[in-house]
Amino acid sequence: MQKNIHPHYALAKVRCACGHEFVTRSTVGDLKIDICANCHPFFTGRQKLIDTAGRVDKFMRKYKIGQKSE
Repeated sequence: MQKNIHPHYALAKVRCACGHEFVTRSTVGDLKIDICANCHPFFTGRQKLIDTAGRVDKFMRKYKIGQKSE
């Protein structure tokens, strides 16, 4: 490998807006992020489904899901 062409890869502290901190390695240095796996709704299970214009109901009616068969 050629010398002096690769970036410096050092320890970096990552801080999330929620207060969670962890250490990783980075070529950039310390990082401040808005959202992490500790507070992201998808990973925490707090994600809400937003039904705009009745799309979910329309899908359920179209495929007769959740309805009792007559």
